[in-house]
Amino acid sequence: MSTTDDWITTPITADLLRGALDLERTERGLLPHRLPARARAQNNDGQLAMAESQPSGVRLALRTRATALELDTLPTKRVYAGAPPRPDGVYELLVDGRPAGRGSVAGGNTLTIDMTTGTVDLEPGPAGTLRFTDLPGGSKDIEIWLPHNETTELVALRTNAPVEPGRDPGRRVWLHHGSSISHGSDAAGPTTTWPALAASLGGVELVNLGFGGGALLDPFTARAMRDTPADLISVKIGINVVNADLMRLRAFGPAVHGFLDTVREGHPTAPLLVVSPILCPVQEDTPGPLAPDFSGGGVRFVATGDPAERASGKLTLNVIRDELSRIVRERAAEDENLHHLDGRELYGAADAVDLPLPDGIHPDAATHRLIGERFAELAFAGRGAFA
Repeated sequence: MSTTDDWITTPITADLLRGALDLERTERGLLPHRLPARARAQNNDGQLAMAESQPSGVRLALRTRATALELDTLPTKRVYAGAPPRPDGVYELLVDGRPAGRGSVAGGNTLTIDMTTGTVDLEPGPAGTLRFTDLPGGSKDIEIWLPHNETTELVALRTNAPVEPGRDPGRRVWLHHGSSISHGSDAAGPTTTWPALAASLGGVELVNLGFGGGALLDPFTARAMRDTPADLISVKIGINVVNADLMRLRAFGPAVHGFLDTVREGHPTAPLLVVSPILCPVQEDTPGPLAPDFSGGGVRFVATGDPAERASGKLTLNVIRDELSRIVRERAAEDENLHHLDGRELYGAADAVDLPLPDGIHPDAATHRLIGERFAELAFAGRGAFA
């Protein structure tokens, strides 16, 4: 039985983490970021700042003989005014690649967000402790996947045996960018977001740049992708551009070209897969902006645009799918490693009958699994872009 006298405290450093592009030293510890400091300095959107600090796909990777470990963290919990309380973020433990436990950390900061007014209030709180015991003996590889939807400052790591960085698995690195659906939205946990599931099935290392509300063709995100080492790259574009009512068709096409051009500066020959939006009935033919609706007791999202405005260049998901298909087809004439995937092959009309989107926009846990399995089959197997 371990006692506190047995604990070894190991400094948390970059070589113990995977999936983060930057680490910020804070007053309490270390905050993983999924955008580098230069990109964050060029962003003035609070939603993106929050999303990129939520460590979707970020995990501690250790090699140790320890049978017990503790991780002190300072989480930031989100509360949405008028919506039901959100569950605490989930940490998932893998031992030699197999699920071995899960837990949450209570306490932490509380961020209250009013979606109708845009106001945000932060109330500071205490750090908490995640604890795993009765781990198998002997040397083993341990991964602790951090909550995909909860900003998490890493304060301290304690084990009852020495720790070293996890071994390089020698797998290809898959760099993916997308919206809240790629971020993880309503997945059951960090290893079961659709990109994490697809990466596991495809045998690759994931770097997930899925940002809730933040897949808006930002040049600083393209530069971050350009400068991040990767063997395989995908960009899932469209839903945020529509629901933010960000641009018209005239601007969308050149913005996509510019984004892809920038990514190609750093990865001229890597397989690059452009994925259009999954089916989302509320925005298939109705432009944004999107608005929350609390009338049913929970939160649902509704599109508030006028379909007649498509004639003047307003974007819908169908318009975007057609444009992305055209852009990839024309660019592929000179770029044999550029590929396109219609998002409705991941989640389409028949799926919406069996697995409707609970809030009108985001997939639930079962749908994340469906999308992840289909992406693995379509991208990593057979004649897929990443096969």
